[in-house]
Amino acid sequence: MTETTTQEGTVTAIRGGVVDVAFEGKSPRIQSSLDVGGIAMEVASLVGGGVVRCIALGSVRGLGLGAKVTATGAGIEVPVGESVLGRMLNVFGEPLDGLPAPAASERRAIHQPPPPLADRVLRAEVLETGIKAIDLLSPIERGGKTGLFGGAGVGKTVLLSELIHNTVEHHHGVSLFCGIGERSREAEELWREMGEAGVRDQMVMLFGQMNEAPGVRFLVGASALTMAEYFRDDREQDVLLLIDNIFRFVQAGSEVSGLLGRMPSRVGYQPTLATELASLEERIASTRKGSITSIQAVYVPADDFTDPAAAHIFSHLSASVVLSRKRASEGLYPAVDPLASTSVMLTPAVVGQRHYDIARAVRRTLAEYEDLRDIIAMLGIEELSAHDRAVVARARRLERFLTQPFFTVGAAAGTTGKLVPIAETLDGCEAILSQTTFDLPESAYYMIGSLPDLKQEDAA
Repeated sequence: MTETTTQEGTVTAIRGGVVDVAFEGKSPRIQSSLDVGGIAMEVASLVGGGVVRCIALGSVRGLGLGAKVTATGAGIEVPVGESVLGRMLNVFGEPLDGLPAPAASERRAIHQPPPPLADRVLRAEVLETGIKAIDLLSPIERGGKTGLFGGAGVGKTVLLSELIHNTVEHHHGVSLFCGIGERSREAEELWREMGEAGVRDQMVMLFGQMNEAPGVRFLVGASALTMAEYFRDDREQDVLLLIDNIFRFVQAGSEVSGLLGRMPSRVGYQPTLATELASLEERIASTRKGSITSIQAVYVPADDFTDPAAAHIFSHLSASVVLSRKRASEGLYPAVDPLASTSVMLTPAVVGQRHYDIARAVRRTLAEYEDLRDIIAMLGIEELSAHDRAVVARARRLERFLTQPFFTVGAAAGTTGKLVPIAETLDGCEAILSQTTFDLPESAYYMIGSLPDLKQEDAA
């Protein structure tokens, strides 16, 4: 039962975004909410002697020692229901879009347990995205978790925006976008693009931007999941949850952990990294009532995939789409690494024997080409055997065929986006794999949709 007795406390220490508050008598509970001069705080640990250590969810500028703090005993809550659809909100569910606050009839605490194992279900079903490289090599599981891994500037946010464009329009449930520690410019662009595409009415956007307190970035994911769980459990709908960027959640947790005085763990990350990540990721699940399908952008520090944050995030995912800086530098967009990207869905039982065989053949051809690159660089392609030259010709055309013009950057790139069904992707790859000689140069396969587009361009 929620405690509602109001308590008064006093600020005794301020360290960045962490504030110590002393109470006489009984201390507030962990995860309960406090208020000091209009700044919300959440109790993170109990120091002892009536002192609690809190995470500030706003700027502590102007806050002084001795300031009076009020605690009601309730946790942080957000509005849930139909009224949040089409809105841009912050960690508390307050509007960022300049409109009145959502008139929600119900508010829920942002900290909730994951669904029990008995209520979970597995659906071996693929979510078609219309992006050739993803649908072919790392199909996304409906009701699963997919990560878009990559360093800075390789196209994670662009790819996530394209996935939103391609799936939200055809998605019959509710879509929820959670921006954790990203640029304000990206939030404004996404808000405008979703309005222009006419899909904003079935979408909720929550933002904890990079200029906000670490506590906000740390908790906005929990706020988003609370809203997603309402649509899954109460409305029995399928939810598409898009997170950009889950690494910023880890980063915010590390910042908060250091300020709380915890001893840092490997590579300076918080000792509670695995627990904090699991408490968020395990809430993303399919139940008998509905499903939450999550697509998460994951920043990889210094392109190091052995980084503890990347390694822990990997363990929660059913599909990993790895973006390669090398491919991005060659102009092969989306810069999906075909050899590093994986999915548990890529089995004959789920995608069918033909899809599985073609995906394996594409990977094998590209892997053989990777092995031949050093020989080509030193001796030239003329020194290769006829078989190896045919492999190189196929691989270079497959690399270019797996590029694709995107809708979300069409205006900037001067191109028209293409959405390619899985069947046409398979037909195109199968046709390239079956040939040993080609009439058209490899550049003709670059930035097209399906193979019929190649013939139309050739005719033109």
